[in-house]
Amino acid sequence: MLVVHHLSDSRSHRILWLLEELGLPYEIRRYQRDPRTRFAPPELQAASPLGKAPMLEDNGRRIIESGAIIDYVIRRHGGGRLQPDPASAAYDTYVQWLHYAEGSAMLPLMLLIYTGRLGEAAAPLMPRIEGEIANHLGYIDRALHGRTYLLGEELTGADIQLSFVAEVAGSMGKRADYPALDAWIRALHQRPAYRHAVEKGGPYGLAR
Repeated sequence: MLVVHHLSDSRSHRILWLLEELGLPYEIRRYQRDPRTRFAPPELQAASPLGKAPMLEDNGRRIIESGAIIDYVIRRHGGGRLQPDPASAAYDTYVQWLHYAEGSAMLPLMLLIYTGRLGEAAAPLMPRIEGEIANHLGYIDRALHGRTYLLGEELTGADIQLSFVAEVAGSMGKRADYPALDAWIRALHQRPAYRHAVEKGGPYGLAR
């Protein structure tokens, strides 16, 4: 049985959604953020080597990092679904998107979150951070123009992985200038498997 260590309002929602898309049985170990600090509870620190979610357990094996978990589940349990043929050029594009989400796209958004706590002290950094956010959201928007999903007309794990970037951008009010990106994430939110993941995982404030 696959076990997902799931933190409320976090990246781990993507793993629940992935498992729902694949129709795989799984168990959820739930952790709630501290309502004041928004940090993960000590129980997650005890379960995960970094004290962060998601973490997946599969027959004693523990996997961390969303991209690695998505890759693992699709390779070992997907039966060829949610990824292109590994021998195809499309697979290389898929892998690039899978790594890009957390490797590049999330960084400026996270910087904006953290520097927002500094007030005026962060002012010198703001033009650079805002410029990089626009750079990445524009890149994704252009890639989605005229497409239903990142690789065309079929959902892949790359869409699931990159969805968190669009959700965080939306929570910051930064999606309206990118119509293809906005339409893509709104359509993803309507997928039955996405909705089932929200029902099973609990309230998800970024699902908007």
